[in-house]
Amino acid sequence: MPLTEAERQSFLAEPHVGALAVSRREPARGPLAVPVWYAYEAGGELWFTTGLDSAKARALARAGRFSLLVERVEPTVRYVSVEGPVVSTTPTTDGEREYMAARYLPPEAVRAFLDLAAREHGPQVTIRMRPEHWLSADLGGF
Repeated sequence: MPLTEAERQSFLAEPHVGALAVSRREPARGPLAVPVWYAYEAGGELWFTTGLDSAKARALARAGRFSLLVERVEPTVRYVSVEGPVVSTTPTTDGEREYMAARYLPPEAVRAFLDLAAREHGPQVTIRMRPEHWLSADLGGF
């Protein structure tokens, strides 16, 4: 059964790991599909960070849009998929890095992750998408 607008927006706002899919626009290749940490507030833009010169950043610069699927399997199978245009790509701020780490990691792990990311991840960009198309379902309750 499809989710209501409020249910799908609330579910997307939870800290699931998203599966990002973007066209590679290369012959004989499927879309690039990779897991990402993301953030979303109901009614707003969805955003995530990635390496400045990552495969994701390059594919998104060419394609200009992407899809993101989030799901859970307990207590019921539920998913939300959104698709829309990239509306901005900007250098990632320290605040964005800290917000995302705190969203996904226990408090005691945030500082160590941020230190590691500063040493090893290189320059990052924040990519924002405006959701235009939604698919959703909760397969429980039958």
